[in-house]
Amino acid sequence: MTSETAKAGATTSAMVPGDEPSASWRGFMLALLIIVYALNFLDRQIIGILAIPIQKEMGISDSQLGLMRGASFAIFYATLGVPIAWLADRMNRVWIITIALFLWSLMTAICGLAQNFWQMFFARLGVGIGEAGGVAPSYSIVSDYYPKHQRARAMAVYSFGIPVGSAIGVVFGGIIATLFDWRVAFFAVGLVGVVFAPVFFLLMREPKRGRYDPPPADASAPPPRASLWEVFGVLVKKPSFFLMSFGAASSSMLGYGLFAWLPAFLVRSYGDELPGAFAFLPRAIIPANAGPLLYASLFFGVITLVGGILGIWFGGAATDRFARKSVRAHALVPAIAFIIATPLLALGVLTNNLWLAFVIFVFQAALSLAWLGPVVSAFQMMTPVHMRATTTAIFLLINNLIGIGLGDFLLGVISDSYSARFGGESLRYALLTGTLAYVLAAIFFVLASFRIRKDWHG
Repeated sequence: MTSETAKAGATTSAMVPGDEPSASWRGFMLALLIIVYALNFLDRQIIGILAIPIQKEMGISDSQLGLMRGASFAIFYATLGVPIAWLADRMNRVWIITIALFLWSLMTAICGLAQNFWQMFFARLGVGIGEAGGVAPSYSIVSDYYPKHQRARAMAVYSFGIPVGSAIGVVFGGIIATLFDWRVAFFAVGLVGVVFAPVFFLLMREPKRGRYDPPPADASAPPPRASLWEVFGVLVKKPSFFLMSFGAASSSMLGYGLFAWLPAFLVRSYGDELPGAFAFLPRAIIPANAGPLLYASLFFGVITLVGGILGIWFGGAATDRFARKSVRAHALVPAIAFIIATPLLALGVLTNNLWLAFVIFVFQAALSLAWLGPVVSAFQMMTPVHMRATTTAIFLLINNLIGIGLGDFLLGVISDSYSARFGGESLRYALLTGTLAYVLAAIFFVLASFRIRKDWHG
């Protein structure tokens, strides 16, 4: 069987035998992509817990910390994603993901060498350059391994990499920073990605593009290609694409902000209570020098893992079920999730009861990530197969410039501005203010639900 990429003259991995890959083969390919996505978020989010000792050592403010973690990463992560995805619509996607994985892992290790704010800023910028090539090509591959009626769930399962990688990053970072120091944590996680990159390349297979899409009218014609401007030309006629993109971006401002600042919030607001919450753990497995940092990492890691997996699966499964009746489910499921998540987050931030906060944050984390499967699968269905990676990258450009670039930084600025009035509790009220982002996200998704049916491609 000849792949489209082979016709296009691109170097390609061996194809899966037969026209229809088995469920076990598809599952194996998906598992490899999930591991890469988990490493993506492990490297991206580990700085959330390590920021506590980094901030102490380098003497930087909350605003500087938000700029270092968010804006530095987002500058190239978002902008380079579009041209790289344009290449992924033409070239071998496995090659692109492999190179990206190696580069961002190497730059993560280099973060451990930083001695001041600007060195860490540019090292994080390098991580963003590498990660720009990981997600959009992966979405495109998943779409070519799973048919339409399974795609939202497949995208949801792929997105498990977010809570898994984030949770591992937070917990591993807390443990290593306690036993050694924060630099060792960067070295360790970076090395894992560098080692896994060649393994991924050897095992992953490039699928046939558009396997589950209608065949072209002229099968002998060369595969279609679209310029970046042609993709934009298609998308500007689809308002639901931009409404859903800005809805996701609004939620990501708070979502990435929570990933970055919730560990610090737990330490600042519940630091004395955290050790008691883990009194049930055998003392033999708790380092003798364990402090609030380690306990906060365990606490937040469980919230991220449990809440994230439950919410992402729910969003994908509910959308696949209700989309059989109406494609509006791709917009309405996220809208409903954000409507419920808004008061939950406010209650979790304001309560002084640690365990009540834990339960609330688990459910809030679930609802805040329920949009991933519906939104990503919808974008794969709004444009033709040869535009999918570029379409995804344009969405990621919007989502990440606003979400990563502004969320972490703005919460840091708000926290600094509240410090004169609220002192050590300034971060609590900054997070409370941030709930307005969920309200805005819900509005965007509701508006998109009225238009999405007209914007559907196939």
